[in-house]
Amino acid sequence: MRTPWTVSPEPYDSPVAAALWRAYYTEVSDRWYLLHEGHATDPAELEREIAAETGEQLAPPRGQLLVGWYDGEPAGTAGVRLVGPDTGELTRVFVTKELRGKGGAPLLVAAAEEAARGLGAGSVRLDTRGDLVEARALYARLGYQETERHNDDIYAEHWFVKRLAR
Repeated sequence: MRTPWTVSPEPYDSPVAAALWRAYYTEVSDRWYLLHEGHATDPAELEREIAAETGEQLAPPRGQLLVGWYDGEPAGTAGVRLVGPDTGELTRVFVTKELRGKGGAPLLVAAAEEAARGLGAGSVRLDTRGDLVEARALYARLGYQETERHNDDIYAEHWFVKRLAR
């Protein structure tokens, strides 16, 4: 059966990557502010934070950004970067709202895991927030185990790890 999804590497600073980063960051930031402060992200703050996180850590040789394409249109991302000699970190897992539930997220995560293997990682870790229940459910479904805190990110509330099969 033909899938409308394809996944390919993308430069972190391409127009496609920038547009998907903006969509991802806007959604997770607005979701946090709406939950905790009752309003969307201040537009000036949103612009500052989007500009501050270039994604440079997702460039080869120590990282990789992947874009999921749905019928030839950019529809999601997943990134991986080395954070230790044998450890990759999964980040920027995102599928546009209109295409969620159509199988893109598991494909993006699988492609990121394969990229992590290619970078020399034997395991992948990640962190996420408590309100991102869909993400937590996805990671659990894909074999990630909740583990102890591995960073001091002020927004992280859950930490996961997965050993990668060689």
